[in-house]
Amino acid sequence: MASGPMSSADSSSHSTLEELSDAFDSALGRHDDSSSLGSDSELNGAAPYRQTDRYGFLGASGAQDGLGQPPVELIWHREARWLEMTSHWEKAMARRYKKVKVLCRKGIPSSMRARCWPLLCGGQASMDRNHGKYKELEQSPGDPQWLETIEKDIHRQFPFHEMFLSPEGHGQRGLMQLLKAYTVYRPREGYCQAQGPVAAVLLMHMPAEQAFWCLVQISERYLPGYYSPEMEAVLLDGEVFVALLRRVCPKAYKHLQKHSVGPLLYVTEWFLCLYSRTLPFPTVLRIWDAFLSEGVKVLFRVGLVLVRLALGSSENLRDCTGIVETLEKLRSIPARLLQEDMFMAEVHNVAVSDRDVERECRTQLAKLRKVRPDFGYRPEQRLPNAKAIFDTQQLEDAQQPGKGRHPAPTFLIPEIVVDPPPPPPKEQRRMERERLKEQRRQEKEQRRQEQEWRRQEEAAEKQARKKKPPGRKKPDTRGKTFHVAQRPMLSLAQESGEGEEPGPAKRNSAPYLETYF
Repeated sequence: MASGPMSSADSSSHSTLEELSDAFDSALGRHDDSSSLGSDSELNGAAPYRQTDRYGFLGASGAQDGLGQPPVELIWHREARWLEMTSHWEKAMARRYKKVKVLCRKGIPSSMRARCWPLLCGGQASMDRNHGKYKELEQSPGDPQWLETIEKDIHRQFPFHEMFLSPEGHGQRGLMQLLKAYTVYRPREGYCQAQGPVAAVLLMHMPAEQAFWCLVQISERYLPGYYSPEMEAVLLDGEVFVALLRRVCPKAYKHLQKHSVGPLLYVTEWFLCLYSRTLPFPTVLRIWDAFLSEGVKVLFRVGLVLVRLALGSSENLRDCTGIVETLEKLRSIPARLLQEDMFMAEVHNVAVSDRDVERECRTQLAKLRKVRPDFGYRPEQRLPNAKAIFDTQQLEDAQQPGKGRHPAPTFLIPEIVVDPPPPPPKEQRRMERERLKEQRRQEKEQRRQEQEWRRQEEAAEKQARKKKPPGRKKPDTRGKTFHVAQRPMLSLAQESGEGEEPGPAKRNSAPYLETYF
């Protein structure tokens, strides 16, 4: 990577934190001139300041409310679809998450954001799982140091909004209690100035308890490490942003490197505040709709589009002769280019996926750890989108059913068995033909086996009949000696036997021994 983006990583940890703090403080300082409007004087001031737009901001004309608004029939149709989907949220997230993502890209109706945002980020599930926890945190005294810091920053949060006009109004008091509850809930992280505008936007749309759990989900699931004292996640994502910018918009990347404009000078406020202090409020809401659905890649896409709109052409770069002019160009993008529908269409067309972000995170993390061995941030703690958060919470509920939203039932649920409906007549005839065909095949196979057995029995009987009885065994005479006597020799006359009677036999010679081999 070029020396410009990595210069922040080459510095020490202390200097990096100072650079982050200075960058964010300077961003907040640009809005201090409008903080004087955060008092009761606006309610009694001139007529333009008493009139609000549809989001509650003072000083808007009524004609502006109709600009960029879809037809009423389309709004009703979208509201009906979101009502049906949120009524079966678990089914929608488990089976139809792609449809949820498409609807979020089109924009959640204003009347449905209070219901949809807690469901998307998992804040509703966390609130149900920790029933009564927020009341306990709200009643806790809190750290006086954090309370003093929060009290100084409260008046900075949307001073033109009717909800945060009075220091004693319910808006500023509710924001104070919400941020104090977070410091008690996460004492190690404490309070970060960038959490103020994020919590304020949440309070504009929902009660304090829901807003608190949504803030917890954003800080721990979507952007872990962003609001910690070290802010290592912001440093890493700044390097990732520069690497993505080099691929998406090389012209702007070369210009920023030429004038040594590091990512922390402009990305810090964008990412930490989720663009709530940078862009028009209707566009901010559309960004949040997509961010809570698709995760941190939306922040990178939005930033890439802003840099491309400000520095992506030679005409825009003609007046940017240094770092000051470049930063001013990034802050003064024409409002017509930031209209929500046109702007979000460009955002969703940026070719940056979850896989691209994860790959660049691994690459830049390896580079940072070479120069900073103590770099402890782990990007795998960050969940990519609402579906991953939903699956994680479902797994946690399954592992701890007593603490989940749906505890295990203590009674037996009877099993209901429903017979399937009978098939149509055509299907019945086809099934009957197959059954008869199978029956004939089995009968044929049985007959074949019987014939085979019969042939085998006949062959065995025939073989038994052909087999002869064993003959007399010839004695074994090898090596044995027998006594053999010679037959007496008779005369021819005696053999003829004429006129004489036979006499006793006479021995002509002695017996002899004969051996057979």
